[in-house]
Amino acid sequence: MSAFSRSYNPFAEEEEEEAAAMGGGEAGGGGGRQLYLQQEVLRRSAAAADSTTRSLSLLYESERVGVAASEELVRQGEALKRTEQMVDKMDQDLKTSQRHINSIKSVWGGLVNYFKAKPPESKPEQNGTSEYYTNSRLKEAMMSSKEQESKYQESHPNLRKLDNSDLVSSVQRDSYSKNQHLRAYHQKIDNNLDEMSSGLSRLKNLALGLQTEIDEQDDMLDRLTKKVETLDINIKSTDKKVRQL
Repeated sequence: MSAFSRSYNPFAEEEEEEAAAMGGGEAGGGGGRQLYLQQEVLRRSAAAADSTTRSLSLLYESERVGVAASEELVRQGEALKRTEQMVDKMDQDLKTSQRHINSIKSVWGGLVNYFKAKPPESKPEQNGTSEYYTNSRLKEAMMSSKEQESKYQESHPNLRKLDNSDLVSSVQRDSYSKNQHLRAYHQKIDNNLDEMSSGLSRLKNLALGLQTEIDEQDDMLDRLTKKVETLDINIKSTDKKVRQL
């Protein structure tokens, strides 16, 4: 009969030793897993902070584009205003020319014009002031967005990269101040979200101001088109009278 019992397992002692070693390893690895989770949380917070910073930078850039478009639209409005004034002046000169042509064409008309008092020169219709003024909504929106120019410079990609790298390196050096850095990331995210909310409000005002300005210039274009058409008809009529002299 064998010296060992039937239930004896020659590998049992080795399995027990391995289990004991694994148990000790898990107990010792708990701290390492906790450290890994903390670092993972910090990495995700850093990524979220960097994402909001990039979004904020794009928002500032959108404001710059909107301001540039607004300034170009204002210059276009000034050009339309000058054009309208020139058309009004041409129409006034044309009326004076027609009066002289009528005097030359008819002797009786010339005598009447000679003894008749010269009619006062009527000022051309200006449809408002002679200067062009931007609507108040667009003007205020442009001023508000221009004040953010310094913030756009601060959101330069290289500066953002240096800022985040400093935070990450300090986290890796000091394992006892992770909570402080996590709070700093969360504070940065909150600040960026607040700035984004304000930026979106400014963009909305800028868009509304642009829409108002475009509507006003559309009315100006319609008015100018009618004046040009009328002037063209008068020019053709005057040219026909001159040919009949």
